[in-house]
Amino acid sequence: MMEVFLQPESWIALLTLTFLEIVLGIDNIIFISIIANKLPKEQQPRARFIGLALALVVRIFMLLGISWLIGLTEPLFHVFEIPVSGKNLILMGGGLFLLAKSTSEIHAKVAGEDHEERVGTKKTNAFASIILQIVLLDIVFSFDSILTAVGMSDDIPVMVAAVIIAIIVMMIFAERISNFINNQPTLQVLALSFLILIGFMLVVEGLPMEDIHVPKGYIYFAVFFSLGVEVLNMRMRKRKQ
Repeated sequence: MMEVFLQPESWIALLTLTFLEIVLGIDNIIFISIIANKLPKEQQPRARFIGLALALVVRIFMLLGISWLIGLTEPLFHVFEIPVSGKNLILMGGGLFLLAKSTSEIHAKVAGEDHEERVGTKKTNAFASIILQIVLLDIVFSFDSILTAVGMSDDIPVMVAAVIIAIIVMMIFAERISNFINNQPTLQVLALSFLILIGFMLVVEGLPMEDIHVPKGYIYFAVFFSLGVEVLNMRMRKRKQ
């Protein structure tokens, strides 16, 4: 196994995959930050840590069961002679869940629901419910991320190392990203809009049609461009104040 990391090609693949995993994990961090914000402040770091730790576990299990993962791309059944695979069902289900959850979060913010009211009276059940939602989205995001990694490398140790490094980096910056998002109401709505866009992309990617593909580069360019515009707006508002 160690011989793999002695080859220059493996280090190039490791760096590329690590960067890719971090970029693909941004939407995961955004979702975890927004959903964990509904908990009491003292529980939010724990929820973020558990969410990212579970994302790491899910991705490593998927990599170790790579043959099973690839098997999910095989047709399970046909609808009007169109083959439907496990990948189609997971991506479409995850996309629809993300669309519904993001839309309900935007509605709650526009309606001005109180933070404590949304947490509910049973804090233990609220924490478990939020962790469950994070796990469901972790599976969807991990599925898409690992399939991308498999297409770029065939060395399991390199892919596992890239996933571990990427999750550690996300854990380090998760609190800063979360605080930055949660302290800016307009940025929260923008982040939720990104999640709606990503949810729509997952649904389209999950359609059982081979000729439909959404280039992720366009999606992430739109995300970072919109974020840059919003940061400029925030600086302008701060100067006026």
